[in-house]
Amino acid sequence: MYRLKSIHFYPLKSGRGIELDAVELDRFGPKGDRRWMLVDPVGRFVSQREYAEMTKLVALPLENGLRLAMEDQAVEVPTPADGPLREVSIWDDRVAARDAGQGAADWLEHVFGRPLRLVYMAEDCQRQVDTHYARRGETVSFADGFPLLLISASALDELNSRLTEPVSLDRFRPNLIVEGCEPHAEDGWQRLRIGELEFEVAKPCARCAVPSLDQRSGEKHPEILRALASYRRGEDRQVYFGQNLLYAEAGTLRAGDSVEVLA
Repeated sequence: MYRLKSIHFYPLKSGRGIELDAVELDRFGPKGDRRWMLVDPVGRFVSQREYAEMTKLVALPLENGLRLAMEDQAVEVPTPADGPLREVSIWDDRVAARDAGQGAADWLEHVFGRPLRLVYMAEDCQRQVDTHYARRGETVSFADGFPLLLISASALDELNSRLTEPVSLDRFRPNLIVEGCEPHAEDGWQRLRIGELEFEVAKPCARCAVPSLDQRSGEKHPEILRALASYRRGEDRQVYFGQNLLYAEAGTLRAGDSVEVLA
């Protein structure tokens, strides 16, 4: 039996992660995870893929809002309860999100030097998980496609054994890190129990350029993806690292929970 080493969530899509001792899972994923997002003037999501400087953007949840900080500048934004709806796109999905207002937009344009808007996914939003993998009615936040990403700590050890300078797992933006198993053991898992909750492994996570970015400075290190590609490239030529999870019942996960592979 393995153990849940740590839990991470990301209040803002493509913003820095926060480590938690415990997290409640709701119908979107970890509570508060990627419920905020930056979009361009036409409503298309933006991320570190286009704007590496987002690695410097710190988003901290408030009791009723979000605090954004970048270097020595910060702004506090209330959660938009009934503000205007804006149609936004995340990959092939289009959903209605609440615009966080002109004050947040002005601050973002000031720090990034380009027009951006902050949007929020309200409680009544319905974004369906890809039905090739999920049942009808399973929903997700502004995450790329699935409510949870799991990676084994030993998978990072394997990668670091192939690098001159070791890197940390924050580059891969996981929610759950499991320890005690062999490197990439998660590739063979189909169902598992963490604490008292059960999960299905939906699909491996294909990696983009984000893991090459230092999550503090935005500096790019292409050797990381080259190392991954040398041993983690699939038949479709994509590079995989970590597994996306689905679950049917909400509940609470705690760091230190047992992890049992069921199939």
